[in-house]
Amino acid sequence: MSLNMKVEHMHKFHTFEVPTVIKHGIGSIKHLGEEVKKMGVTKALLVTDPGIYHAGVANPAIESLKQADVEILLFNKVEPNPPVRLVNEGSALYKQEGCDGLVAIGGGSSMDTAKAIGVEVVHGESVLEYEAVEGKKPLEHRIPPLTTIPTTAGTGSEVTQWAVITDEERQFKFNTGGPLIAAHLTIIDPELHVSMPPHVTAMTGIDALAHAIECYTMKYAQPITDAVALMAMEYVAKYIRRAFADGEDLEARYGMAQAAMLAGLSYGSESAGAAHAMSQTLGGIIPVAHGQCVAAMMGPVMEFNWKGNPEKFARIAKAVGIDTFHMTTEEAAKAAVNWVYELVEDLEIPSLEQQGVPTDMIERLAKEAMKDPQTVGNPRDLKEKDYIWIYKRCFNLVPKMV
Repeated sequence: MSLNMKVEHMHKFHTFEVPTVIKHGIGSIKHLGEEVKKMGVTKALLVTDPGIYHAGVANPAIESLKQADVEILLFNKVEPNPPVRLVNEGSALYKQEGCDGLVAIGGGSSMDTAKAIGVEVVHGESVLEYEAVEGKKPLEHRIPPLTTIPTTAGTGSEVTQWAVITDEERQFKFNTGGPLIAAHLTIIDPELHVSMPPHVTAMTGIDALAHAIECYTMKYAQPITDAVALMAMEYVAKYIRRAFADGEDLEARYGMAQAAMLAGLSYGSESAGAAHAMSQTLGGIIPVAHGQCVAAMMGPVMEFNWKGNPEKFARIAKAVGIDTFHMTTEEAAKAAVNWVYELVEDLEIPSLEQQGVPTDMIERLAKEAMKDPQTVGNPRDLKEKDYIWIYKRCFNLVPKMV
């Protein structure tokens, strides 16, 4: 069996680091208070969004912190695609009130906001200065003790080494990260996921699948990220339809929570590909939900990409349960693409058009996607005209090729 790594990228100095302690189990949220206290935290900034807070999803976490005598300062203002101004407000509050730790509860937006607040607290300036591009500063200090508690099974932000923040002035979403930004601890409790409505289950679940597929097929893939990515795909294939159809199915919720975390580990070390380059640049311009946006793009991106690494796309087909025994490598690779198209349909993901993206923006969006660093890792080389084709495919303006 070959390692199937692109030769030109074998010379890269690869790294895989997991700074986050991962604890999980049904009902495990009750351990939060004692775990946070063990890290020396006496006053935590609790970062969440108003929806989660008012629906009472954060209550078990708050209860556990109170029982352990950890003081809580609530910051429940998180917005989707969190902007720089929100991070600035959170870090100012953290310092003003003398907090010494962070707890994030919610989806990727809450966890990313908490990470970015941590960056500002320890570096003393705006997170904008630490955008992960040349010419900006690298992170120098570990963020304060951060515990992440995901309530969706999607972004994997609980274990990734990235925060995705929106610069409203540039209409641009940027990454900041590295091992210094990762959470110190994550507690994954599938009981907190049962309140997720079906459409959120669907879009966050396909986001996790997209992390796994993009990280498995990208040019910088390495054996350890391949391993977790493949396992994530298997779990998604087995559990996502069940979690979508029956929100109280705890086994399916547990499986999807693990899938998101495993996919987060595969994403956490390097990069992704075209779907994430497109969704992040689009999300800076139009306030689309990230997971829903990625889900709508995934089929067309895979349709374009499979030729870049047919063997790995054929392996994806096996991971998701397709019987590839009598198929050629190319047939199996195409079957994987069609499986994703079917999944998106089964889970009732709205098209980009239904999400409010106008077709007359395709050229601008293609230009923006080229600027995203994740373009570089894509398994098939990308030029602006290729992004135009993928976007046109998303809108059914060009015929399907698989």
